[in-house]
Amino acid sequence: MIKKNYRRTLTACYLAFITQAICANFAPLLFLKFHTELGVSLGQIALIPASFFLTQLMVDVFCARFVDRIGYRRSVVASEIACGLGLMGLALLPDLFSDPFVGIMICVVVYAVGSGLIEVLASPIVEACPFENKDAVMSLLHSFYCWGSVGVILLSSLFFALFGIANWKILACIWALVPLGNIFNFATCPIEHLTEEGQGMSIGELFKTPLFYLAVVLMVCAGASELSMAQWASAYTEAALGFSKAVGDLAGPCLFAVTMGISRVIYGKYGAKLDLTKYMVFSGVLCLACYLLASLSLNPAVGLAGCVMCGFSVGIMWPGTISIISPRLPRGGTALFALLAMAGDLGGAFGPSLVGAVTQSAGDRLQIGMLTGSVFPLALIAALLLFMRSAQGKRNHG
Repeated sequence: MIKKNYRRTLTACYLAFITQAICANFAPLLFLKFHTELGVSLGQIALIPASFFLTQLMVDVFCARFVDRIGYRRSVVASEIACGLGLMGLALLPDLFSDPFVGIMICVVVYAVGSGLIEVLASPIVEACPFENKDAVMSLLHSFYCWGSVGVILLSSLFFALFGIANWKILACIWALVPLGNIFNFATCPIEHLTEEGQGMSIGELFKTPLFYLAVVLMVCAGASELSMAQWASAYTEAALGFSKAVGDLAGPCLFAVTMGISRVIYGKYGAKLDLTKYMVFSGVLCLACYLLASLSLNPAVGLAGCVMCGFSVGIMWPGTISIISPRLPRGGTALFALLAMAGDLGGAFGPSLVGAVTQSAGDRLQIGMLTGSVFPLALIAALLLFMRSAQGKRNHG
């Protein structure tokens, strides 16, 4: 019998997370170019990230119901095709429409479908592989989204510096080669399923399970804690702390992603020696401290440190929630992973919106908005303590 090489499966999933990072981070680098070269209004540009995340949410719901019927391999290969076509389409479609914005939006929706499929499928594919220390493997897997984000920002900036931003269409085609090349990996690597066909929990069964609601709260708080800071850090360091635009961009998306990646790699390396739930509580406390530093400190350097360290604190929250919940709901299957991804995306959409709304109502004082964001790590800590109490109760009764 030929031994299955699950390392190839892991490599394919690493590249899938890098693909997701390309889809999320490449277009925002071109927003100003879309505005000046293609005549896309700033109001229309604001719809691009909103449409991206809304499409991912819709894909999460679709996956919860239909992916088990379609099959993991077909679905994940389709994810890479959609990402590749969407990214390559950015170089072609805007010129085919009288309104270039229509072409851009078609591409964004197409690669958002692929990105949403990756978000739902990569984690259960790895969870189903017979690896030891799966929570550490899961943390390392999710770190590739961070490194992908850093790579897209830095390598794209380098490309623009060397060849000019006017050649952005060539770069879009280059980035498309990552998912298109990964099609072969997913088409040939071994892929297992979390549950036998027909044995996974239905959406209705999950909604009757109290632990599922706790998992949803954890994922909403994880997504909101991460993205409330990530999406506002650049504006915050520039407007509230008085740093230059270049420092704001570097300290915002780039350093935040670096520290988040470092956090996930550390747990990936030493996770076997750590209690994951307690480590997540520590991360939640550190995240709360980072939000308070960013919002209350009068020293710009301390406020900036709060922004950067927040990336480290949120690193384990999303993959950690998956790792502590999936063993407690072994029949959760694809529906569980899809609904958890949806909860994380909801948090990622709601958190930054709340910070923005509070900032506006407080007379554009971003520090007040950031202070509001501290409610998410606080709620995460409370939910984790409730989870630990529940787990301890089950052990005592056992």
